[in-house]
Amino acid sequence: MKTSLDAPISSINRISPIHEEGLKKLKLKTLRDLLYHFPVRYADMREIAGTGNLTPGQSITIYGIMEKVVVRRSFKGHIPMTEARIADNTGTIRCIWFNQAYIGKMYPDGTKVKISGTVQEDTKGFFLSNPQIERAVEIPEAESSLFAPNADVNFLTPIYRETKGVTSLYLYTLIKKAVAGGCLDDVYDPIPPHIIKKLNLPELKDALLYIHFPKNESLTIGSRKRFAFEEIFYMQLKSYQEKVEAKHSLSYKIQVDKDSIQNFIDRFDFTPTDAQLDAIDSILKDIGKGEPMGRLLEGDVGSGKTFVAAVVTQAILQNRIGKAGPRLQVAYMAPTEILAKQHFESFIEYFKGTGVEIGLLTGGGCYKFPSKTYGEMYTHTSRTQLLKWLADGRVSVVIGTHALIQKSVKFAQLALVIIDEQHRFGVKQRKSLAQSKDEKNKVIPHLLSMTATPIPRTLALTIFGDLDLTVIDSMPKERKRIITEVVPRTKRKEIYEHIRKELQAGHQVYVICPRIDEQDEDERQKRILKSVKEEAKHLAEVVFPEFIVDILHSKMKKEDKEEVMQDFLDKKSDILVATSVIEVGINVPNATVIVIEHADRFGLAQLHQLRGRVGRREYQSYCYLFTESEGEITEKRLQALVNAKNGFELAEADMMARGIGALMEGKQWGLSDLAMEAIKNPKLVEIARDEAKELLDNDQTLENYPDLAKIIKDREQVHME
Repeated sequence: MKTSLDAPISSINRISPIHEEGLKKLKLKTLRDLLYHFPVRYADMREIAGTGNLTPGQSITIYGIMEKVVVRRSFKGHIPMTEARIADNTGTIRCIWFNQAYIGKMYPDGTKVKISGTVQEDTKGFFLSNPQIERAVEIPEAESSLFAPNADVNFLTPIYRETKGVTSLYLYTLIKKAVAGGCLDDVYDPIPPHIIKKLNLPELKDALLYIHFPKNESLTIGSRKRFAFEEIFYMQLKSYQEKVEAKHSLSYKIQVDKDSIQNFIDRFDFTPTDAQLDAIDSILKDIGKGEPMGRLLEGDVGSGKTFVAAVVTQAILQNRIGKAGPRLQVAYMAPTEILAKQHFESFIEYFKGTGVEIGLLTGGGCYKFPSKTYGEMYTHTSRTQLLKWLADGRVSVVIGTHALIQKSVKFAQLALVIIDEQHRFGVKQRKSLAQSKDEKNKVIPHLLSMTATPIPRTLALTIFGDLDLTVIDSMPKERKRIITEVVPRTKRKEIYEHIRKELQAGHQVYVICPRIDEQDEDERQKRILKSVKEEAKHLAEVVFPEFIVDILHSKMKKEDKEEVMQDFLDKKSDILVATSVIEVGINVPNATVIVIEHADRFGLAQLHQLRGRVGRREYQSYCYLFTESEGEITEKRLQALVNAKNGFELAEADMMARGIGALMEGKQWGLSDLAMEAIKNPKLVEIARDEAKELLDNDQTLENYPDLAKIIKDREQVHME
């Protein structure tokens, strides 16, 4: 009996509780999920390594014989594990399989095996952790040619992402069973045939076969290319649909008074950069067209995006409903309550004395400026009262967190939404936010999305295909360059003394660690990494006992994070030890030093963004990149951060060198590994955009492609980080 792609995995194989838990963690429920769990890489049988010539980080496949097989429990955690040595004609290598005691029973001493994994090193020498293993019929000699006519053609072995209890080999076995059961027989390809033919891509059924069971390199590469194109194509279809929908919607056509704008700019005590003025000019042109603007404003931390937002807000507020009616409204959404409050206070400074009423709406409370009682100050108000003022149009600017998109929030005439570091905010979200008491009002607000994350152009065009892109690529002249230094372990004490002087001068320090907790035994065998909790204790008790140390990490409750950040802002703590959670955080002008432990573990663009936490005022600031690695490649990569002019330069370099997975570490872009690597190919992105545009220009609702329309609808999601 044929199995359906939508059948559960249990329909083809009995699933043990351990396997069930592992499959759930990998989000694999159906046979479709299983088939779309693509290999992360392939072990190439033509490049068989010998145990006598290994280097850490090397992906290897070894044919050998199992020796000294032992099944035991780990000293810490009592995890069941199998240990063995694999011997070939050049030597032996140690292998450890955690949570896989059955390996010892299935492959006893003397068994011929083929193993694949990544070489690691500890105090005992080289080893493989959880390598893929299977029986071998024979052990090829190192000098025997694998290109001979009788060589095994299945030289590419798929390696899948694993988790506790679920190995790559187990997944491979399940996929073989699923395909043998006929689940691919009724597969329908949603990509139009003319696109498949035009781009010379394999059809879906063939692509699924070749990606899991590679016959040769070209077929496998073609399959991976097809799935990479497919994902980017779907995203471009969704983006272009949103762009067309917005274009055909009404918006407020803003009349821009250039003299009034110039007078507003002259209120500031600094001269805007040319990049800021260019950004303002392009945005003002957009909002004057009468169709909803959708624009992404990219700029390094400190490049002046908030100033641009304020000038655009001023342009909106010049416009009213009728001659004597209320001003048009602006909503400004920030990722955290503290950042929202900082923007609220900044906007008060920008608009003080203009008569503009500004509100702050967060889960932690509501405020309004100016105060009816105290004049040019802000005062606490009830949520009910602030919502009434928004609905009546009395409050023209409201700044807040996600509280702004609750159904209870209604606007009289919302003309502009500014989103800070909220990377997806589509037409439907703008429509719901713009709903007023007058349900006939179908006007969609203009959208200005802002980010300090350096995003390479191809990624921006893929993720934000519905938005036009503006980049502020220069910094204000009065900003001092942050002194950045790569610090070897021998110089750590010297740097600590410099940090002590900064602390004694009343300044504050960030210390960034890659981990939150202590490490378990398995991870210690790989590499000891500093954790937030351990490092905070060490700094407080040993290095800087005279100063107050606090911690911040992603596992803390939201209210606890807010409290820690507020305490640091209020200088109740001197040193904040954190994970990269502070990458998008708060403006602490008094912080002048950031230390990044194991800097080689982070992407360059992420390091650049972390560095942007300091250098917020006239004080000279410092970024120290601590690394235990002394390799030439690491040194060269980190020196690129020392020398780089801006984050975009780094983002492009890091994407090409390490891929977007490393570049956007910790960011949920909603892209598969295949699509992320494909974005390194601008031509592929361009082709996907062109094909999506052509298809929708001829069939806007995809009426002729119902399967494609369903996929696009199912993929609708909002990434609100």
